[in-house]
Amino acid sequence: MKLLVKLGGTLLDNPESRERLAEQIAGISARHQVVVVHGGGKQMTRFLSERGVESRFVGGLRVTTPDVLDALLKVFAGSVNHELVSALVKARVRAVGLSGIDDCLVETELLRPELGAVGRPVRCNAELLNLLTGNGFVPVVACVGGDRLGGIFNVNADQMAVACAVGFGAQALLFLTDVAGVQGEGGAFLPRLTAAGARELIARGIATGGMQAKLESAGAALAGGVGAVRIMPGSEPGILARALNGEALGTTVVEQEG
Repeated sequence: MKLLVKLGGTLLDNPESRERLAEQIAGISARHQVVVVHGGGKQMTRFLSERGVESRFVGGLRVTTPDVLDALLKVFAGSVNHELVSALVKARVRAVGLSGIDDCLVETELLRPELGAVGRPVRCNAELLNLLTGNGFVPVVACVGGDRLGGIFNVNADQMAVACAVGFGAQALLFLTDVAGVQGEGGAFLPRLTAAGARELIARGIATGGMQAKLESAGAALAGGVGAVRIMPGSEPGILARALNGEALGTTVVEQEG
């Protein structure tokens, strides 16, 4: 089975969490073809703050000035990516660090000029992902996009995960987050949700902020042919193996029931 695992940056902010997740990825990559996409927003904000660079957000997207773009390469494609790859190598995974720039893996176009170098994925050229996973490697993709004119773009990590999952032909997209799953009206936990149900939660203002973004990404992945999207708590012990063994964890989003 082809799997795309998206790791939120909060889960990668300390060595213990990285190594625990690396061990889990080692376990599932022995049986499945796995691609990992990661964020790093918390680490980025800290890096910029330490250097006196203010982080500005518009609609949840970080305005990406030349200083921020430079930090993006140092943090997302640099320290965060390489620390995760190192943890995976320690867990005996044949991990390879990449970004969307490599071989124009994730072609990206400018989203809106007022956001600076913030990009929207146009397509994933998955030949490199197929080449690596087909030969026992686990690609680890930082959320930095590129174009064929040498442009470099800051890409939302969830959107990067969707682009890679669709291009790769993943049967499942697994979002590991810092929440237990999707909540419905009154805060009730929803173990299963259709794409239409997700749109309704957004329209009614029940799913907002980061969860709205997750559900919108889930809908895009399903529309692109991904079989199912799961939004799960990354801190839960053994979450990946347990989910793949059929345990009801987090929220599963599908195009339609049946």
